[in-house]
Amino acid sequence: MFIDRAKIYIKAGDGGDGCTSFYTEKYVPNGGPDGGDGGDGGNVVIKVNDNATSLSEFRFGKHYRAENGGNGSGKNRHGKNGQDLVLYVPRGTVVRDADSNGIIADMYYSDDQVTVLRGGIGGKGNARFKSSRRQAPGFSQKGEPVKERAVVLELKTIADVGLVGLPNAGKSTLLAALTRANPKIASYPFTTLSPNLGVCYTDDFSFTVADIPGLIEGAADGAGLGHKFLRHIDRTRLIIHVVDISTYEDAIADYSTVNDELFKYNPELKNVPQIIALNKIDCAQPDNIARFRNAVSGEIYEISGATHSGLAALIRAAEKTLKTLPPPSPIEFEPFRYEEIDPNSFEICRADDGAFVLSGALIEKLARTVVLDDRDSFMYFQRRLEVGGVTKSLKKAGIKSGDIVRILDTEFTYEE
Repeated sequence: MFIDRAKIYIKAGDGGDGCTSFYTEKYVPNGGPDGGDGGDGGNVVIKVNDNATSLSEFRFGKHYRAENGGNGSGKNRHGKNGQDLVLYVPRGTVVRDADSNGIIADMYYSDDQVTVLRGGIGGKGNARFKSSRRQAPGFSQKGEPVKERAVVLELKTIADVGLVGLPNAGKSTLLAALTRANPKIASYPFTTLSPNLGVCYTDDFSFTVADIPGLIEGAADGAGLGHKFLRHIDRTRLIIHVVDISTYEDAIADYSTVNDELFKYNPELKNVPQIIALNKIDCAQPDNIARFRNAVSGEIYEISGATHSGLAALIRAAEKTLKTLPPPSPIEFEPFRYEEIDPNSFEICRADDGAFVLSGALIEKLARTVVLDDRDSFMYFQRRLEVGGVTKSLKKAGIKSGDIVRILDTEFTYEE
């Protein structure tokens, strides 16, 4: 099944916990702390796979998690770093943040890869907290947790030429005639259900051609397949507008309908060169062709996808136009990045019961080191609050002896 849009949830690995351990060996008194650090969590990386043509891999899997960092252990043994999670997507996939719709990356080139989420930092073992005044710290630091994020993967086909037209205009037949593609072809007025790609070769030139499905009246507003496949026209450098001239006396109206939907979906498509291919001329009335030429201006070619009549002239025209156009390039955007919080930031607010509530990155970091029944741990915690400016800020906020200070789920009584 062809899938060109998927919403998934990704999570980098949490950092591993540091270890609280003391070196013990026979005949070696006072060995000291030897707890190792926790390993860093794995990153979430998105990478291009040139062999993929659809996002069907993400049809059923919704949650993707990198490996957590390993916990530290005694004898100063650090935990292993978590393995990165690499998600492979087709070339042309746009990665967006699901909440803000900001573009994280445009996976346009074959060697593109981007680190979307970074793993949590491993916690420090108790050996890291040893100092001249604190010879035997009985505490360590827990690893940094990482939030899960929702991202949207959106495939936009990369092709030099896009074939557009109403269902049954003959786009799939034309694609098969121009390239080695083998799309499903049938004589019923229903649209192709997925984009088909092929490569057209000339003596000294080649270009990719895509059959863009989904165009009916109201497509830009969601009718039929709606926006589901209109996005695939965004990257094309040249549009070949296929018009069925065989039986319809209102071919001009069909031509206008498709253009209206294209330009309504994306007004910038007015700047994309367009060649008109009057298809099925082997079954057409001369009056229909003449009436169309008199009413519509532009570069018009009479062809038959079935008999291959007129295809050589159409290919030459496409080649000539493509050679004058700038090379394809990724979309221009301001990259969205998940906010990297200042590790020394904190906030102070008052709860309804009058307690002073501490929050922020610094507080969460320190909370991972607190062992309430360990004197050294608690003294380290208080010292870090003082050095980090938290104590000073509490005094500015009006705290006094006896007031309650709340940190996460723990309450303390403030004393001068």
